[in-house]
Amino acid sequence: MSAARRLGAAILGLLALAAVAAPWLATSDVSSQHPDLALAPPSLARRALVERLPPTYRTLDDRLPLAWFDGTLVRSADPAEPLLPLGSDSLGRDQWTRLLHGARLSLGLALAGLAGAVGLGALLGLVAGGHGGWPDTILMRVADLFIAWPVLYVVLVLRAVLPLAPPFTLLFTLMALVLTLAGWPIVARAVRAVTAVERTRESVLAAEAAGATPTWILRRHLLPAALPVVATQALLLLPAFILAEATLSFVGLGFADPRPSWGTMLIEAAHPFALRHAPWLLAPAGAIALVTLGATLLAGRAGDDGAR
Repeated sequence: MSAARRLGAAILGLLALAAVAAPWLATSDVSSQHPDLALAPPSLARRALVERLPPTYRTLDDRLPLAWFDGTLVRSADPAEPLLPLGSDSLGRDQWTRLLHGARLSLGLALAGLAGAVGLGALLGLVAGGHGGWPDTILMRVADLFIAWPVLYVVLVLRAVLPLAPPFTLLFTLMALVLTLAGWPIVARAVRAVTAVERTRESVLAAEAAGATPTWILRRHLLPAALPVVATQALLLLPAFILAEATLSFVGLGFADPRPSWGTMLIEAAHPFALRHAPWLLAPAGAIALVTLGATLLAGRAGDDGAR
């Protein structure tokens, strides 16, 4: 494995591990608010509020007492003053804890949409490329139709028929469905292109002449040839889906506060006053950039492997 691929796998692996272990790595409760620590900077010491506008804090000499392995890895032993390794937002909520829990929601939604897009796209791409003829024509025209649809307008229509505050499960399912509908044509067209070329190879034609069934040819020849393309498309869609969730939540069509996702957290970073005095509010953007970097490094290597 090349250095670039190892780096990409390490980045994505660490982010996935942080999301899974979010309750254990969190340094406070995700919904706890500390108004006296609004937009407090990252620090391991006690802080005293000097001025509210702009928020100005004075670091005291004594450090916060820490409690290790008390339900979490580490947290402040003083409930009145939490440990804020990544600072706080305008409500005094722990930015590090919200970033971890936001990773669970943003990555979970992206993976749910990715599973639907890759599964449906790969299946239809294999059918189109493996059979050719009218199934190929119909499926590819349907894919073109979905690609031509403005996804944001579809989301607006679906969101308009929902109640103002829909249940979380319904909203999650709807957003995953939107991502699936937006992503499957891309996977289907890539898989169809590879499968159409593979089915004309001499090994496949010889298997057909020997009486091999279409299912056997699909399993032994077409599917193995399409797997590298499927992996590449999945890695390319992962950051796109995370950006889609962030965009939908940012414009008010996705998840809403107080439930943390990377999109809802970035809403506060859009205010010039908050961003000027609390640049750590951009931490979700940094996390999205890391996902994009890791997926791109892996996708590049997967594409090279598929080409060989």
